[in-house]
Amino acid sequence: MRDHTKLRAFELADEVTVMVYRATRSLPKDEQYGLTSQMRRAAVSVPSNIVEGCARQTEAEYLRFLGIAYGSLCELQYQVSLAERLGFLKTDDVSELKEKVTEASKVLSALIRSLRPS
Repeated sequence: MRDHTKLRAFELADEVTVMVYRATRSLPKDEQYGLTSQMRRAAVSVPSNIVEGCARQTEAEYLRFLGIAYGSLCELQYQVSLAERLGFLKTDDVSELKEKVTEASKVLSALIRSLRPS
């Protein structure tokens, strides 16, 4: 089994999740079961799938869960963009969050590429 706590991808995903929870506090109450919930679920899915992948026995399973985590991160990128365009997020929150999501995306993508057979 792999130790997820030693992965930079996990660290960044965890930071993104905390940032999303903090940022979504400011979303309108009528979005509580809409965009707020979607953003939080996508954010939590990223580190959760990294952790689950690390617990899997085979490299193929590990890669599959990393791929799911990457997909959730892409989903979150869109949701952050949507929340910004709707005026739901503060400018400071958006820029910091976008930077962190981009960094997490790059690191996770590099991890996936490094594990794929050539």
